Amino acid sequence: MKDENEIILPPELADIAPISDRDFHNVMSILVEEPEFEQIVGMVMPQYRYSQLKRVLLGLNSKRELQLKVMRPFVEGLLARTTDGVTASGLDQLDHEGAYTFVTNHRDIVLDSAQLNCLLMREGMDTCEIAIGNNLLIYDWINKLVRLNKCFIVKRNLGRIQTLAAAIQLSKYIHFAIADKHNSVWISQREGRCKDSNDRTQEGVIKMLAYGNRDVSLVESVRRLNIAPIAISYEYDPNDFLKAKEFLMKSKDPNWHKSPADDLLSMRTGILGRKGAVHYAFTPCINDELDNIPEDLDKFLTVSRICNIIDHAIHSNYHIFKTNYIAHDLLFDDHRFEAEYTPEEREAFTDYLSSQIAKVDIKLSEFDRYYMLSKMLQMYSNPLTNQLEALK
Repeated sequence: MKDENEIILPPELADIAPISDRDFHNVMSILVEEPEFEQIVGMVMPQYRYSQLKRVLLGLNSKRELQLKVMRPFVEGLLARTTDGVTASGLDQLDHEGAYTFVTNHRDIVLDSAQLNCLLMREGMDTCEIAIGNNLLIYDWINKLVRLNKCFIVKRNLGRIQTLAAAIQLSKYIHFAIADKHNSVWISQREGRCKDSNDRTQEGVIKMLAYGNRDVSLVESVRRLNIAPIAISYEYDPNDFLKAKEFLMKSKDPNWHKSPADDLLSMRTGILGRKGAVHYAFTPCINDELDNIPEDLDKFLTVSRICNIIDHAIHSNYHIFKTNYIAHDLLFDDHRFEAEYTPEEREAFTDYLSSQIAKVDIKLSEFDRYYMLSKMLQMYSNPLTNQLEALK
């Protein structure tokens, strides 16, 4: 990564970019005085006195210092309490000095990128900048916090013309981060989490990534971003019952939407909930595969081919847990994978699903419970289903 003080950020990108190190201390001094920030810190870091943490934060001078001295110890400690370990494979296939656009399936609002950055720091690699939707920035202090932590903003819920302008701005920033800052970035393969774990890259994401360099072909613009897919696998998803509740609510009312409080609950549950084992499978940069796309191919088909390349990399590299095998057999009412688990493990998983459904804060009929159970089984079985198809 280049020295940030030597890089000139184009003014038209300033409102979505991470806070510069030049402004870091000034913004941090405002953030630590926010009462809601203090309250949240007390909830997630009760072992620290806020006055002590405040002194530490005010002693930092850069985003890198924040991540190394505060965020890494916090996230590592959190993962020690809420997971059975976060492991990685495939990092040896990447240039540790290179700048990549890491495209992943999306499991957790906060932790997908936080865990990724911890893994990169464990390897002595620089952390990546993180794409985050402005729908999550419901308070000004959250905006400050995430941009101090190397996040850049994805503008959402705009009109048609504004949406295109925002996509072009976002794409230009990602190209700028890779080419000029030589800093990797993280972005999910779709807008929002995939609620049923049937992970598919949205064509709009690829179109957006190509907007940033319109002087070259679509394939060449994407190639310059050095896309490296990552498959994220969870043994348990602590938000599984909340995702199932969303499916239920929308089945009853297609116009139902989550509230900001729902988003905060999802973030808190994802951060603090039980996850079991978590695995990140890094895969090679897709640039060699882009060479196989004909230059004269229709743009629609080109985007589809790029999506398929990313999807195949992710689907092929899921880490399949016993929960996935059990869910697949339960969903399809067969015993195809019974050699992968014991009867006791199958019973324990069904008990787990029942206990998760019991957490839902609305009155449920028997049909509602059955509906939610089927959705949760889909969440856990889809990675296996997609991997079986990808490896044919």
